[in-house]
Amino acid sequence: MWKFVGALVLAATSFGLGFYFGQRPVGTLQHTISDLQRSITDMSRNIYDTTRGIERDLRRRQALLDSKSRVVQAKAELFEKNVGEAAKQLSAAAETLENATKGAKQDESMLAVRTLTGTIQEVRLELSMGKPVSLKKIDDIQREVDRQLNK
Repeated sequence: MWKFVGALVLAATSFGLGFYFGQRPVGTLQHTISDLQRSITDMSRNIYDTTRGIERDLRRRQALLDSKSRVVQAKAELFEKNVGEAAKQLSAAAETLENATKGAKQDESMLAVRTLTGTIQEVRLELSMGKPVSLKKIDDIQREVDRQLNK
């Protein structure tokens, strides 16, 4: 009994679909398929761009977090009057930020990170040359890193 009902439903569905597509011109179906392909292509491109943006932002945030820890470590080294180690920590922080901005798109956040990298390199250079550096400069760098992280 169920086989007969299943066969009857299958036959009715086949007849209904045949009648439906037989009433429509062939061009309409081809248009519908091409529109569907175009929308799928656009959607996949949007998904890819969004994923790349998330990846880029994640890489920038990770570099900022790493450089913040290095700046805090450099600040601790300056408290202990260990200038050479503080310069090494600042150098590592600047290198981390440089690696994060290599090949990145030129947008506002990346320009701010590049400016921050330059500031860190200037302070590192002052330390390595033996010039006294105030902790206020290190605090300013740390605040700027925090500000970039909160964007």
